[in-house]
Amino acid sequence: MSKVIVIGGGPAGMMAALAAAEGGHEVLLLEKNEKLGKKLYITGKGRCNITNSGDMENLFANVMTNAKFLYSAFYAYDNQMVMDFFEKEGLPIKNERGNRVFPVSDHSSDVINTLQRELKKAGVEVNLYTEAGNLLLEEREDIEELDKKEPRQIVRGVQLKNGLVNGKKTVIADAVIIATGGFSYQTTGSTGDGYRFARDMGHTVTEIHPSLVPFNTKEEYVKEMQGLALKNVSVRIYDGKKKLYEDFGEMLFTHFGVSGPLLLSASAMMAPKYTSKELHMEIDLKPALEEEQLDKRILKDFEEAKNKQFKNSIGKLFPAKMIPVILQLSGINPDKKVNEITKEERAAFVKLIKAFPVTLNGLRDFNEAIITRGGVKVNEVNPSTMESKIVKNLYFCGEVLDLDALTGGYNLQIAWSTGHLAGASIE
Repeated sequence: MSKVIVIGGGPAGMMAALAAAEGGHEVLLLEKNEKLGKKLYITGKGRCNITNSGDMENLFANVMTNAKFLYSAFYAYDNQMVMDFFEKEGLPIKNERGNRVFPVSDHSSDVINTLQRELKKAGVEVNLYTEAGNLLLEEREDIEELDKKEPRQIVRGVQLKNGLVNGKKTVIADAVIIATGGFSYQTTGSTGDGYRFARDMGHTVTEIHPSLVPFNTKEEYVKEMQGLALKNVSVRIYDGKKKLYEDFGEMLFTHFGVSGPLLLSASAMMAPKYTSKELHMEIDLKPALEEEQLDKRILKDFEEAKNKQFKNSIGKLFPAKMIPVILQLSGINPDKKVNEITKEERAAFVKLIKAFPVTLNGLRDFNEAIITRGGVKVNEVNPSTMESKIVKNLYFCGEVLDLDALTGGYNLQIAWSTGHLAGASIE
C-alpha cells in the first residue's frame, strides 16, 4: 500500500483521491480553502453541469485543445460511468437540452456533498486550510539501471506552506497528484500553484489565456440592455469578411458587453488569437424566418397597427428592453405612422433584425473565465496514466493540464476522467 498526497480539492482532486483509495492506498487530500469544491459550487450558475451524456464522438468533438491526449482517460472513465457513480451514491440526475446533465435538485452543493460522503467512506484524510509550498524530490536509487528516457528523480512528498498535517510541515508520500486547477475564478483558489509546481519539477507550462469568458463590446446601446437574455437566436462573428464563428442558442447582454452560452463557446474559439482584437458580430433575432418570411410577418403586424406610430407597433417582435435600441438603430422616425413607412425602410428594418450589429472589443479577464486555456504540456505526461514523464510518481489531472473544452459539461468530464485515471494508475 502506497501513501498518496492529492493537492487540490476540486472535482479532479476529489475523484483522484477516491480512485486512489479504491486502489487500497492511504490517501491524504490537501485543500488550501475552507471547504472542498469551492469552484464546483458555482459551476452551471450554481446548478453544476456534471457531464454531457452525448456519445464519445461528441465528447471528443467538444474538446478544444489536445483531444487525442484524452483517449485513454475518456475510455477508462467515461460519462456513463460518471452518471452511474452519482446515481449509485444517491444523487438523482437529469438530462437537459444539449445532453447537459444536472442534479435533479439543481444544487451543486448536492454534488459536493455526495463526493464528500464518498471520500469519508473511502477513508481519505481531508486537510482543509492546508496549502502545499514545494514538492520534495530525490534521485532514484536504481539510477544506474535506468533507461536514458526514464525519469532520474522521484517525488517523495510535500513541504507545506500553510497548515500542518499531524503537527508537521513536511509530509512524506510515495506518490503526489497535482489537481490544483487553472488560473480562472481566482477567488476560489485557482491561483496557478500547479504551474509553479510543474515548472519546479522541470515541466513546460504553455501560455495561459482565459477561456469560456464573456466579451466586452464597443456600443453603449448594448449596456442599455443589461440583464436581457435572448433565447433561440443565431450569432455570427467576423474578422473583416472572414467568418470566425456561427451558432444558435442563448446569449445575455451585460453592463460591459455580451455573455451567455453562445458567447462563452465563441470565446473558446477566439482565444488567444482574437483576445483583444475588434470583431464584428451579427445577431439574427429571428433565425427561424428567412428575410422574405420575416418581411411578410412585419407587414402583417403593420397591417394590424396601421394607424399606430412605429414605436408602438413592434411590441410583438422584441422584448421590451430591446425596443428603444431597435428604434434607435432602425433609422425610422419613432413617431412615424406605420402606414407611411416606405418599402426601403421596411427592407432595412428586416436586415437589422436578421443582422443586429455589435462590435466585440476583447475578452474579459481570468476573474470571469470559467476555465483556463493552456497549462502543463501534455506531451510531458503519460496519457495512459497521467504520470509525469520527467518525475516518477508525480501525476497531473484536471484543469492544470493544457486541456479545455466548450460549455456543456465537457470540462467537468475532463476533470472526472483524468482525476480517476491518475488515482487508479498508482501502484
